[in-house]
Amino acid sequence: METIGTWWMWAGFAVFVVVAIAIDLLVMERQGAHQVTMKEAVRWSLLWFSLAFVFVALLWWYLDGSQGRAVANTVSMQFITGYLVEKSLSVDNIFVFLMLFSYFAVPPQYQKRALIIGIIGAIVLRTLLILVGAWLLATFHWLLYVFGAFLVFTGVKMWFAAGQEPDIATNPVLTLLKKRMRITNRFDGEKLSTMIDGVKHYTPLFVVLVLIGTTDIIFAVDSIPAIFAITSDPFIVLTANIFAILGLRALYFLLADLANRFHLLAYGLALVLVFIGGKMLLIDLVKIPIGYALLVTASLIAGSIVLSLRNSGESAHGKPPALPPGV
Repeated sequence: METIGTWWMWAGFAVFVVVAIAIDLLVMERQGAHQVTMKEAVRWSLLWFSLAFVFVALLWWYLDGSQGRAVANTVSMQFITGYLVEKSLSVDNIFVFLMLFSYFAVPPQYQKRALIIGIIGAIVLRTLLILVGAWLLATFHWLLYVFGAFLVFTGVKMWFAAGQEPDIATNPVLTLLKKRMRITNRFDGEKLSTMIDGVKHYTPLFVVLVLIGTTDIIFAVDSIPAIFAITSDPFIVLTANIFAILGLRALYFLLADLANRFHLLAYGLALVLVFIGGKMLLIDLVKIPIGYALLVTASLIAGSIVLSLRNSGESAHGKPPALPPGV
């Protein structure tokens, strides 16, 4: 596997992630169970966003001095494009988390613990999947075509599924949990289990954590091939993924009250997946410059957000929101 990451870069990033999670957990413990305010969510979102760009600036500076300006520019754009794709796809995760919290009526003050545990699990899972994926692609080049076809299929599927809420009650994982475990509808603070008449029962918070974990596995299968279409360097793939995940909790509380206003974002993400999948399928025929890939990706995401906000405003004034053709 070819990578620009040296051993000390891998080690340094690992230390950064551990410290970042430790600080997040420490702050959470000191605050206790409380509802995250919009101001707090904005502050944390800006912090994670800023850290990602401080990282890429330092990476550019190092590569510019060691491997030249051309390499520094290319790798930096790969990171930014990958980060943008992963951050955008994580919004889909957020909408699913919102549905889970609403379905199980999880109090706002308990949601942040579920999210941070889910994020830690996602980091471990994606690290393993990325390293395995990088090895497979380096060994079997033809897998690029499989990933590309899968992304195109996923994008088309996402387009036609947009606007349809999944039926959580029929979720096979939830059905299995109900059959195999004693589950109560009562919360016991932030505990995952509680004793009822001397018998151990699992709380709804435990069920939500399991569903968040299985949901992230599904999303990881979609998002990781997408960034491999941008770069095959495992260091860039991993760092872009992890930076997008680290800001997921803050982004959730930032967008939780605005989810309905981004109703067209799913269509933009679907087009991004189709574009990236097509880029991967044509990789040996047409080399699409990373700058163009970044421009197309950013334009599709920004366009869907602008249209969402515009249609939300029109809907608020009595006009029905417009949907893309064929929906």
